[in-house]
Amino acid sequence: MVCQGWRPGIVGMDDYFAESPPQSIRKITITTSDPLLVTIRPAGQLECGSGSVHGGVVNILEISQLSLSFGGVHALQDVSFQVPRDTITTVIGPNGAGKTSLFNCISGFYKPQQGEIRYQGEPLKGVKPPKRAALRLARTFQNIALFRGMTVLDNIKLGAHVHMKTGLLGSLAYFGRARREEMEIREEVERRIIDFLEIDHIRRQPVASLPYGLQKRVELARALAMRPKVLMLDEPVAGMNREEKEDMARFILDIREEWDITVLMVEHDMGMVMDISDHIAVLNFGQVIAEGEPEEVQQNPEVIKAYLGNSDIDSLRKRINPDREAA
Repeated sequence: MVCQGWRPGIVGMDDYFAESPPQSIRKITITTSDPLLVTIRPAGQLECGSGSVHGGVVNILEISQLSLSFGGVHALQDVSFQVPRDTITTVIGPNGAGKTSLFNCISGFYKPQQGEIRYQGEPLKGVKPPKRAALRLARTFQNIALFRGMTVLDNIKLGAHVHMKTGLLGSLAYFGRARREEMEIREEVERRIIDFLEIDHIRRQPVASLPYGLQKRVELARALAMRPKVLMLDEPVAGMNREEKEDMARFILDIREEWDITVLMVEHDMGMVMDISDHIAVLNFGQVIAEGEPEEVQQNPEVIKAYLGNSDIDSLRKRINPDREAA
């Protein structure tokens, strides 16, 4: 790892520089198994190849003063928050708060009029959606966006096309390198993703014949085939029954813990959100009104007012955990 500059508080550096003025240090080299380029910015922000570091926390995704308007309608207004690496961060808010518009800005489908999105420390301005996908920024959609006439396996394999090296003509010929790449992708999908999501029994079925809950699982599988570093899930349990929700929550937790993937999620199921989220940002009328850990957000008066129209915290608790309150 090569570090340029230094500031107090970097783990393992304070003792090293105790007898040397930091201003005299131009470059140091540290042996590490994970080489990263680290640069100190004037504001004391540590910049690195895996994201920006604030207070010892690596933020893989940063949203800064993002604004998006459609004519006179302000979908997003000065939205700022961070997504720490290796966490489940959830964006919540009432209908029409701007959550999906935020996802579309991060994915590159919408171009905000103001603000900046940084992914792994690099700005995404001007980066088109296919390139963002190739950078391992994957997402699912609120409305299922699968090819209904294709099989489950073929739908999932499509997610890996951004990593294929074979050109158009080679793919059409389906010979040599193209054939080898396709076989490698198929093996990876069947061995890792299909087994992980427990959908082996439906892999050869057309998507149109599947119930809604399984279609949502197939869409998740396709996103995993993109080998993401950040997985964006837009309402992953919407329309599901309790058993399907529990399965999906388990998969999301395992994706974070076993696959080392950072999850950014939009979801309305408050029980699930509070159970599995590490960090929550709350949007209302296109603005961030609260941010923090689930317990902190749950007690915030502005959040309670946005959802209930008043500050009745007992009503919010009943909405979040209806079964527990009934018992």
